[in-house]
Amino acid sequence: MVPGLNELKKIVVIGPESTGKSTLSEQLANALHTVWVPEYARGYLETLGHNYTEVDLLAIAKGQIESENEYAVRANKYLVCDTDLYVLKVWSEASYGRCHKWILEEIAKRRYDLYLLTNIDIPWQEDPLREHPLPHERAYFYNLYRDIVIQSGVPWASVKGNEKERLELATNAVHLLL
Repeated sequence: MVPGLNELKKIVVIGPESTGKSTLSEQLANALHTVWVPEYARGYLETLGHNYTEVDLLAIAKGQIESENEYAVRANKYLVCDTDLYVLKVWSEASYGRCHKWILEEIAKRRYDLYLLTNIDIPWQEDPLREHPLPHERAYFYNLYRDIVIQSGVPWASVKGNEKERLELATNAVHLLL
C-alpha cells in the first residue's frame, strides 16, 4: 500500500456516450491540480482491429482498473476517473443481456467518494466508437446512470450546461461534498 492512498478522494465522471465526460475529467483534474484516468476503452477499441466482443469488455474492465491503480499513485489529494466499472456493466447488459461476474464483484469492492453525472443537454458528437445517438437512447442511458448513482450510496451531482458551467458545477460539488 502506498502511503497517502487512503486519503485520496476518488471522483468518477459518469454518464451516457457523448456527454462531455472526457473533457470534464481533464478540466476538473487540472482545476484540482491532480491527474485524471482516461477511459481505457477508447484506446483499446481504436487498436482492436475488429468489432468488440463480450470478452473484450472484460479486458477493458481489467484495463480500466489497472489504469486507475497506476494513476492513483501519482494523484494529488483527488483522482478524477473518466468512467468506472458501472459503465462496463451497462454496456455489457445493453449489448449482451448480462455482465461478467468479475466486473460485478469489482463494482462491489471498489470505493469512490463522488459521482458527477453528465447530462445529455449537449449535442451528440459523431464518433465511430459510439453506438446510441438517438435522443430516446440517450435519455434511456442517462436514466440508467442516474439510477446507478442514486442507488450507489455515494454523494453525486448532476453536471450540465456548457463546458464552463459544467466545470463550475463539478468543482463546486467537489468542494461541497468532499
